[in-house]
Amino acid sequence: MSYRAALLASTSARLRAIASSKRKRPTGRRSVLRGLVVPAAVALVLAFVLKTFVFQVFVIPSGSMMGTLQKGDRVAVDKFSPWLGDTPRRGEVVVFRDPGGWLTGATDTGGVLGGVRSALSWVGLAPSADEKDLIKRVVAVGGDTVDCRAGRPLTVNGTALDEPYLYPGATPCDDYPVGTVTVPAGHLWVMGDHRNDSADSRYQQLHNPGGGFVPTDHVVGRARVLLWPLPRWASLPVPATFHRLG
Repeated sequence: MSYRAALLASTSARLRAIASSKRKRPTGRRSVLRGLVVPAAVALVLAFVLKTFVFQVFVIPSGSMMGTLQKGDRVAVDKFSPWLGDTPRRGEVVVFRDPGGWLTGATDTGGVLGGVRSALSWVGLAPSADEKDLIKRVVAVGGDTVDCRAGRPLTVNGTALDEPYLYPGATPCDDYPVGTVTVPAGHLWVMGDHRNDSADSRYQQLHNPGGGFVPTDHVVGRARVLLWPLPRWASLPVPATFHRLG
């Protein structure tokens, strides 16, 4: 073989090697991309499953629970026990779907911010634009008798409640004194801790044709822990006064 032929053969081999390496590079990039996309997709699916069946981070939408929770607080909501059929107990803070007419509706947020909010709400880190959930404290359950009168303490089954969780200055029943009501089976009577700023069962009983009772199957979950802001991190136990009701 002549020197020229050898040189051409060597050059051709080098060009083939370079072309081959260039063809392989996209495969490497695809592999890296796949390594990033697959774990991210799995994480999103897990987040959705956890939000749907186990727990959800719920953003407090108003000041009606001040005394315990402030507007903008984040709480961890246990959705697993209601999914198993466990019913709420007196004193628990619960998140529930609007029984009908409790909310006037929410406006949608468009643009980039709306897209970010929708993405965060999908995994439970922000309220959705069409959020139809409320948060209140369960005061009475099916079969209980509630007595709510101006100038008097709130009583359940004849026992007056000691309510240290109320917002300072809030009165138990002065704003919406409904008198005596009996909670139907399969329903709840709920009230905000900021009684002077809560359109809860009292207000609904007086102003909503559907009344003030919440069906237990509307309960989304129980608020177990105040997660954010971190300096106020705390569990949300049942207040001692409810244990005396039996």
